[in-house]
Amino acid sequence: MTTHETIKEIKAQFRLFMNGVASQSMREKGLNYKLNFGIELPRLKEISLRYEKNHSLAGELWKENIRECKILATMLQPVETFLPEIADIWVEDIHQPELAEVTCMNLFQHLPYASTKAFQWMADEREYFQVCGYLTIARLFMRGGYLNERAENEFLDQATATLTDSKENYRPAQAALTAVRMYIRLGKSQAQATLKATSSLAHCEDKYLQGIYQQLKDEIAE
Repeated sequence: MTTHETIKEIKAQFRLFMNGVASQSMREKGLNYKLNFGIELPRLKEISLRYEKNHSLAGELWKENIRECKILATMLQPVETFLPEIADIWVEDIHQPELAEVTCMNLFQHLPYASTKAFQWMADEREYFQVCGYLTIARLFMRGGYLNERAENEFLDQATATLTDSKENYRPAQAALTAVRMYIRLGKSQAQATLKATSSLAHCEDKYLQGIYQQLKDEIAE
């Protein structure tokens, strides 16, 4: 079966499982795609298991401006053939929080260069590059990934700067907060370093930022 035929077969399955109510709800929440079948993630995972991972297939699926095609692409892309420059191209095409989350979960966190890309993306000025950077490193922390002192300082400085700018960059700030929360769970040393690095938030005039610092402090105290 050719790649074109496989994609045609996959789309036929999408039509069988289309959820109009979910699709409409997603559109109302701003998930704008050319086509959105509203299929739940567990069902997409089930569909993905019917196919072998395939670089060409995943690449063609990603090019489609269809929610389910892009999500399925993250499940079918082999890590071995996903070069760093391709990762950057994919991030350029991410414009939805859900797609950022599933791409980091299904693909980016498993890349051999995940940590390097995460730091590059976190420092990027573009919104979804930052989001993917923070969500990727958050996933690495969830898997027990540690940082040396230099990397820790870089991560916490970058995250604190992003949090401080949360009014202008809400999505990156939320992703940064997720990453910071994952980091403090790694251990006492990481928690103490985080409180020290983010202490400026406690002394600013913004009540929201003060609240973020208090949340982190409360989580560490639990």
